[in-house]
Amino acid sequence: MRNERVLLEVIATTVDDAVAAARGGADRLELITAMGEGGLTPGIGMIEAVIAAVSIPVNVIVRPHSRSFVYDADDFAVILRDVRAARLAGAHAVVFGMLTASREVDREALLKVVDVADGMAVTFHRAFDEARDLRRALDVLLAVDGVTNVLTSGGKSSVLDAVEEVRALVAQAAGSRCTVLAGAGLTVNRCAEFVHATRVEAVHFGSGVRVDGAVAEDRVRRVRALLDA
Repeated sequence: MRNERVLLEVIATTVDDAVAAARGGADRLELITAMGEGGLTPGIGMIEAVIAAVSIPVNVIVRPHSRSFVYDADDFAVILRDVRAARLAGAHAVVFGMLTASREVDREALLKVVDVADGMAVTFHRAFDEARDLRRALDVLLAVDGVTNVLTSGGKSSVLDAVEEVRALVAQAAGSRCTVLAGAGLTVNRCAEFVHATRVEAVHFGSGVRVDGAVAEDRVRRVRALLDA
């Protein structure tokens, strides 16, 4: 029988979202703006306000635009500035992803981000799902100190359609410092069966716990109860 507590991460775009998620039992937040574009870097004022408003860890996405996960030198300079700013603001981690033109994890860029993070954890986000080979991409991430999570939908539009893929990634990461964080398409009603089938140790909710665009505390609480049952 599974006894480990499954970590519940919830996307927040406002202070109200953050407070509702924390009250509902979320273990951690991913703070973003522009949810309709898959999440972009929030302003420093929002980062500081959310960190001040909740006692749970706040992970901050660092993504300058939604055009691509391949960034030029100017984009990357902005990314490094935002990583540094998030760390100084007290973020628990940054959420970052970058690919090469050939759809491989950009290892050199990732190493620079880890260096600038200066001890702050790094989550590699769903740029991972656009990599040419997910198993090879995960091997790269597992070899980089500082990368503590990889957010993935198993390469599918919805993680609910990627049970076998996610299970394989979880097995590959077993015993490492990096946790497979399953997200995109998870629903309240199907989260428990998904966790049971894949053995994931962490799940990521966005629209699945929202009503009229805002995080609903009761939905977060329901997910927490199902995961704990």
